[in-house]
Amino acid sequence: MTITASLVKQLRDMTGAGMMDCKAALTETGGKIEEAVDWLRKKGIAKADKKSGRTAAEGLVGVASDDNGAVVVEVNSETDFVARNDAFQELVRNIADAALATDGSVEAVASATYPGASKTIDQAVKDAIATIGENMALRRAARLDGTVATYVHNSVGEGLGKLGVLVALETAGDKDAARAFGRQVAMHVAATNPMALDITDLDQAAVERERAIFSDQARASGKPENIIEKMVEGRLRKFYEEVCLVKQAFVINPDLTVEKALAEAEKEIGAPAKITGFIRFALGEGVEKEESDFAAEVAAAAKG
Repeated sequence: MTITASLVKQLRDMTGAGMMDCKAALTETGGKIEEAVDWLRKKGIAKADKKSGRTAAEGLVGVASDDNGAVVVEVNSETDFVARNDAFQELVRNIADAALATDGSVEAVASATYPGASKTIDQAVKDAIATIGENMALRRAARLDGTVATYVHNSVGEGLGKLGVLVALETAGDKDAARAFGRQVAMHVAATNPMALDITDLDQAAVERERAIFSDQARASGKPENIIEKMVEGRLRKFYEEVCLVKQAFVINPDLTVEKALAEAEKEIGAPAKITGFIRFALGEGVEKEESDFAAEVAAAAKG
């Protein structure tokens, strides 16, 4: 397989590794990106948490909540200019409000009644496309039930921004105190982007992948198998601390883990409390946008 420059660039964006290292990794793995990432990691050249390139979808994330739970939605537009448009912001806010009466699935939200009108959310989006003159779509939605705290980062208005987080807690104590602590946890989730709530929620395939990489790294040290096993378990514990929400150092007070901070917060809540789930929507994550050479576009336009 021919290793193209664009493939090398993609791997560099994902791992932060050097160009020649990326080319060697792709050559060794037949151009398979995921295997090339693992190859680089086994060589100690790339980190596990380096994310691929920048995401590019524009639009807004909206959140809404009531006493029964909270929802988060993502509505995409073609340009950030439209995302700053008052009409588009009202659309996203109304979609989030309408989503509160649904189970949080995209299908249910799309078929829900648009606030103050006799049409569905789906039709409201189509009408907005015709009015604003730009393609847009309800990309995803989710819901958590119970006592739920919300947080919006890079806010452009009430409940609207580039990143939205929901955190659900279960407690018989003071709900307002629980939501106050939950909001701090939501800010933490916005900053750290954990993979899972706790160890049991982790994708076991991801855990085994890490174990295999750690094992190869440890064997490269030439130590005996019994020592290697202990090294691997130690690295896995560190991995859990990095990616599991309750095991992470709390960004509000790094001297405590999130679960220990929760234990402290129970004094204010007045009863035992448990974090039961979280949802984090970052605008455009996982969506690729075709990159353009602006200078070339200008030059082409100048030529007529």
